Amino acid sequence: MTIGERSGDAAASGDGYFAPGSAARRIGSELALMLGGGRALLLQVAHPLVAVGVAEHSGFRENPWQRLEGTMSTVWAVVFGTRAQADRASGRVRAMHERVRGRLAVPMGVFPAGTRYSAVDPELLFWVHATLVDSALLVYSQWVGGLSEEDRADYYEEMKTCAVLFGTPAEIIPPTLADFRGYMDEMLGSDELCVTDTAREIAHTVLHPPLPLKLRPAMKAVEVVTASLMPPRLRRDYGLSWDPVRAALVLGSRESVRRIAMPLLPRRLRTVPAGYPPRA
Repeated sequence: MTIGERSGDAAASGDGYFAPGSAARRIGSELALMLGGGRALLLQVAHPLVAVGVAEHSGFRENPWQRLEGTMSTVWAVVFGTRAQADRASGRVRAMHERVRGRLAVPMGVFPAGTRYSAVDPELLFWVHATLVDSALLVYSQWVGGLSEEDRADYYEEMKTCAVLFGTPAEIIPPTLADFRGYMDEMLGSDELCVTDTAREIAHTVLHPPLPLKLRPAMKAVEVVTASLMPPRLRRDYGLSWDPVRAALVLGSRESVRRIAMPLLPRRLRTVPAGYPPRA
């Protein structure tokens, strides 16, 4: 796949990889997608090789959300920026990934001690990408509005451009949305994902960052929403609290946001800054 060839003729004739009305821009512009940030991070580090890479090559203990912030800033640069901006941003990520490598000091899940890991491993690169795409589609459909099968397929197809820009070889990317769903089902049901002590430490730091007392209730809400979005097995393995009361609370909140808050909010309050329409 050539970079940008899936983004449509309109995008090819403009400054960016994606056309203004593309699914990548329409869906990706919603700030509500950040509700899936915790889910994406926890899915990523459920892979032991990703978890140890994060633990040994990032400052997650000091700034637990920095990795997600950096990832989303780069994704927004690719989706909403010019091709030059997208290429610079993705190039910085690839250069950073080149430095993230090592060996497991202890066994982790199915991976024995001594297993090599690298952030440029194509399978790990795609897993990280997959968690972002899967979480975006899930959160949009639950908290923002309905998505047709065509919308989902278009978004998946267009976001392949991001995967390739970040270094994923095109040949390992599942060709269709149906293939992608099969890949996610296989990964979520496989022994390759294992919530290790390292993953639990990362999850605890992400969901319980040091905050002023007045901000802690908001973080508790983030934890409940994250639990609602997690696959049941991983939710249990992470020890995230879940019960009928929490389920009812999330369902009621979700319906209120979709039916009342979203239609009333001005676009400038619900859209990421990079997604603002350009001013004349």
